[in-house]
Amino acid sequence: MPSKNTICLWFNNDAVDAANFYAQTFPDSAVQAIHRAPGDYPAGKQGNVL
Repeated sequence: MPSKNTICLWFNNDAVDAANFYAQTFPDSAVQAIHRAPGDYPAGKQGNVL
């Protein structure tokens, strides 16, 4: 059985672009979830990519 890796990326900016780049770079990879802030918070606004 092939090994499976789960990657967690942390970016302050351009996180979605970076995740898509990595998913395109590695075979059989995909961005499975993008989490967004449900409301405003001290460092950001509702809808920001977390």
